[in-house]
Amino acid sequence: MLPPDDPWTMALSQFDQAADHLSLNRGMRERLRRPYREFTVRFPVQMDDGAVQVFTGYRILHNGALGPTKGGTRYSPEVRVSEVRALAMWMTWKCALNHLPYGGAKGGVTCDPSALSEGELERLSRRYATEISLVVGPHQDIPAPDVGTDDEIMAWFMDTYSMHLGYAIPTTVTGKPIMLGGSAGRLEATGRGVMIAAREAARRRGVPLSGARVVVQGSGNVGGVAARLLRAQGCTIVAMSDVRGGVHNPRGVDPSAVLRHLRDAGTLRGFPGADWVSNAELLELPCDILVPAAIEGQITRANAARIKAHVIVEGANGPTTPDADEILAARNVMVIPDILANAGGVIVSYFEWVQDLQAYFWTEEEINANLERLMVHSFDRVAEFSRSQRVSMRTGAVIFAVKRVAEALETRGVYP
Repeated sequence: MLPPDDPWTMALSQFDQAADHLSLNRGMRERLRRPYREFTVRFPVQMDDGAVQVFTGYRILHNGALGPTKGGTRYSPEVRVSEVRALAMWMTWKCALNHLPYGGAKGGVTCDPSALSEGELERLSRRYATEISLVVGPHQDIPAPDVGTDDEIMAWFMDTYSMHLGYAIPTTVTGKPIMLGGSAGRLEATGRGVMIAAREAARRRGVPLSGARVVVQGSGNVGGVAARLLRAQGCTIVAMSDVRGGVHNPRGVDPSAVLRHLRDAGTLRGFPGADWVSNAELLELPCDILVPAAIEGQITRANAARIKAHVIVEGANGPTTPDADEILAARNVMVIPDILANAGGVIVSYFEWVQDLQAYFWTEEEINANLERLMVHSFDRVAEFSRSQRVSMRTGAVIFAVKRVAEALETRGVYP
């Protein structure tokens, strides 16, 4: 039995609420409640000292009713099958909600990438890419970066797959370097989407975004970018963190300076003019907007009552447990769910895939304008539905997504 804050338990609970609202029949529930393909691979990698170490990896395809599956690849010591299942399901809903022609998938390897040399990381990545190549492809399943991976690892993935077939196939993955067919604006896409979601939430609440006090948990491509873009919108970033903890100054910090300090010192500790706080303390700091942009399961029954933010914008996947959602709703805290708030990454990944298929590339201005258009449309649709049905933004978003996938499955029928 998985604990209630396990990601897979959380994902199933969210799905069940939506399925109950839609009165889905038993057969449809069973088709949507479980991934349709799960791969677990165990593969050897030769380390720099000559020893051979065996790693465990996963690639889970949740649903492909709307098109090829799409999802990131995570390298972390915490990667486990229940986490990857949940992330794959959330990707299905995220793509459906934003009207992308994709299903949801996710992958990962249980490892600590910071403990590996570049050579070891490359050998691990190429071997893992080879192991999952049975299901990966431009029209089958398209990986992307996630926690612990980046554009260089995607370049190794693309090259490995291309070498197997004997010619370059840039559409195999997204999140690649631009020189290999990557898209302008991809690196900032998720953080930019978080900024757009925060702006639209403030508009819905009738309060100005400029002057809002913001706490950001996370300093990577999501949290770091979101903090910088929110500051450009006039927000005061009062706290930021990385995996070890964070810095807090109620008068505000400069995100660019915080990120430079992290890059140079390897830690946020010692950043001038700010107090050190733990990640647990950071979540409970006074603020108007909280952006959890780290990992899942951060806001729980244990701390939800002490959250002081009026709006939570989920930059991470699954940062809020269902128990915490109930507590926050009772306190009138507006939660912008992950499948809406952090969809900027997969939206621009879709743009990258389309550009590669056409061999015709867009400017960064075009990318950002199209990202804005799609995210604002999705936000308004979910906000109006949630208001009319008197359900949370999360439940409204999942209902929209589940309904779209269920209708696709119903229309396609059952083969044979």
